[in-house]
Amino acid sequence: MHPHRTVEKFELYVLSLWLLFLLIIVVTIDLPICFEPDCSFIGWKLLAGRNIVPIIALVFIGLGALYYFRFDYKISGSQSIPVKVVAVEDINYEHLTFLTTYIIPLICFNLTSERYLIALALLLVVIGIIYVRTDKFYANPTLAVLGFRLYSANVTRRTGEEVKVTLITRDRIKSGETIRFLELDERVYYAKGSK
Repeated sequence: MHPHRTVEKFELYVLSLWLLFLLIIVVTIDLPICFEPDCSFIGWKLLAGRNIVPIIALVFIGLGALYYFRFDYKISGSQSIPVKVVAVEDINYEHLTFLTTYIIPLICFNLTSERYLIALALLLVVIGIIYVRTDKFYANPTLAVLGFRLYSANVTRRTGEEVKVTLITRDRIKSGETIRFLELDERVYYAKGSK
C-alpha cells in the first residue's frame, strides 16, 4: 500500500468521525452555569481540567476540518483523461451504514470512565486500521453531509478496458455520461462531470 495514500485514507477516516466527536462534546462538556449575583468565573485552568475529553474531541474536529480542506483543494484541481460511464448504481446507503454501525454505538460508551475512554480510543484505532486496509474510506457520513454522493460504476477507459469503480462526487452521474476523475485509490475515484 502506497504510504501517501494510507495517510490520505487515515485523514478521511478522521473526517468521517466528525459527528462522533461533536456528540462526545455535547455529552461530556462540563460548563458551570450560575445565575446568582455573587457568581464568579472558575478560571481557565479548572475549566480545562473539567473538560479534557471535549477539548480532545474539539482538536479532532479541527484536524478533520484541516483534512477536509486538503481533500477539497486536491480534488478541485483534478484533471484527467475523460472516461465513459457504462453502468452506474447509487450506493449512498454506505454512508448510513458507517454511521449506524460505528458512530451511533460508540457514543453509548460511558465517557466519564477512564477505562471506557481507553477502550473507545483503542476501538477507534482498530476501526481506523480496518477502515484504511479494507479501502472503505469512501463510506464517510461527513462527506455525505458536505454534499458528496457515492456511486458504484463501470467505466470504459481510453484503452477500451472496462473497470468497476466507486465514485465520490458532488455531481449526479448517469449511464452514458463522460466524466473526469482523480484516482484516490486503485478502485476509488473522485469524479466530476466532463464539460
